[in-house]
Amino acid sequence: MSAAQRALVCGLLSICLLCLSACDPPRGSHVVIGAKNFTEQVLLGELLAQEIEAEGEKVDRRFYLAGSYIAHQALLAGRIDAYVEYSGTALSSIFKQPVDRDRDRVRATITRLYAEKGVRVMPSLGFENTFAMVMRADDAQRLHVTKLSELHTAASQLRLGVGYEFEERPDGLRGMEQQYHLQFQGTPRVMDLGLLYRAMANHQVDIVSGNSTDGAIATMHLVVLADDQHYFPPYEAMPVVREDTLQAHPAVARALQRLAGKCTEADMQAMNQAVEGEHRDPADVIRDFRRRSAL
Repeated sequence: MSAAQRALVCGLLSICLLCLSACDPPRGSHVVIGAKNFTEQVLLGELLAQEIEAEGEKVDRRFYLAGSYIAHQALLAGRIDAYVEYSGTALSSIFKQPVDRDRDRVRATITRLYAEKGVRVMPSLGFENTFAMVMRADDAQRLHVTKLSELHTAASQLRLGVGYEFEERPDGLRGMEQQYHLQFQGTPRVMDLGLLYRAMANHQVDIVSGNSTDGAIATMHLVVLADDQHYFPPYEAMPVVREDTLQAHPAVARALQRLAGKCTEADMQAMNQAVEGEHRDPADVIRDFRRRSAL
């Protein structure tokens, strides 16, 4: 190869490297917090953002990411620096591991798998958003049921409503019916999650598969039946954050550590209801929560 040809090749390689660099994710001075596309996630993204801003860091918000896969890919690509994921979702949906109902083992497994990708799992915020079987309080009292193991004798009197996902998941309806020996009245009504509580209010169903942090639970005076045989996997809410972000912005680790254990299931129910039922701005709801929690 002549000197001129070598020079040409070197020049082309330099141009290619410049183009590749231009395609790299922007790594500016601001920390970027992500969230998936539902109310609770937006609230949790706002919680992380405000706590990091309290440390003097500039924060950009990239909310309403379309699901766990998109949020995870954005994190790995450096498009976001952190977001809140649920431990059981990380295990089965992101890392495609078998369902595991041992909280400590799930936490250890996802911590290892995330670490292999340069991501750190921070301590739990203090609550789980797990599947929950929900009834009207007067029905539960009349039937003398407070936990799922007490439901088998009454199930045949109850009309069941479930979401599409719960009907199909390996840790969903069929397994629960087998675990607790349940046979509900007729065929379960399958509908969008947003319609389940409306159907409950209209007495079209008697028991629904909701989520443990749904705002409607408190406002409609509903009760969650205890999963006393631990059928549902753990779904602890845990911030996941890039290691290079923690190195570049040590204040992020301080902020996220400060949030450990600070948010209860009841707190999350109330905040979800404030946004969905009272139509309040998520940022204002989080500011009030942080004031009450002395954060």
